[in-house]
Amino acid sequence: MRRIDVLSLYTNDMSFYGDMGNVLIVSKRLSFYGFEPVVHFYNPGDSFPDHVDMVLGGGGQDSGQKNIFDDLQKRGRQLRDLASQGVPMLMICGMYQLFGKYFLTNSGKKIPGISVFDLYTEASPERIIGNLVEESELFGRLVGFENHSGQTYFSSPLPPLGRVVSGFGNNMKAGTDGAMANNAIGTYLHGPVLSKNPVLADFLIRKAELGRYGTEELAPSPALRRLDGLAAKANEAASRRPR
Repeated sequence: MRRIDVLSLYTNDMSFYGDMGNVLIVSKRLSFYGFEPVVHFYNPGDSFPDHVDMVLGGGGQDSGQKNIFDDLQKRGRQLRDLASQGVPMLMICGMYQLFGKYFLTNSGKKIPGISVFDLYTEASPERIIGNLVEESELFGRLVGFENHSGQTYFSSPLPPLGRVVSGFGNNMKAGTDGAMANNAIGTYLHGPVLSKNPVLADFLIRKAELGRYGTEELAPSPALRRLDGLAAKANEAASRRPR
């Protein structure tokens, strides 16, 4: 079996609203495609793995962001290098914000990010909560759940993950959610997002396979075809639910 090393960032502090499920889903799909998934759960003070094929990170409370801040700054260069090399990444909500240039708090404090994405986030007194539906040029309809008070803005033109159909996403005016840079994806979609949007999981897997083995051809999997049929029905049902 061909091995794929998955790095799960700050699982203890940044895994809200089902985001840990993304790690489980990727692992299962890798197995169905005939890979050997090896998950490295990384928290502050842990040893960084020698090899990384994919990076996953979730959302968290402000306290969680504070807990990981110092360690993230130490690892920022490594993570930027991985992103520049094309390692696929999926960063949700709080980790998406910290993978930008900075987060500006309500008190005016600027919390530096690690600049994988050329964007910044400003705190807002108004919290955005509800179902989020968007249309992506690469992935089609994506659905999930957003819960954040940050307003994210691009510093330079970036391809968003999707155009918002229902909800808000990055901020209350732009009509977009998320961002893409090389093979790194940031988004406000919780859920876990990969449960109802397996096309995102397969994108990450293909790019991980390409980076390690030079191909991105996934073996057919009858089991996954059945599961993806159920995911498609869940996607359709979620897209019709009111906020």
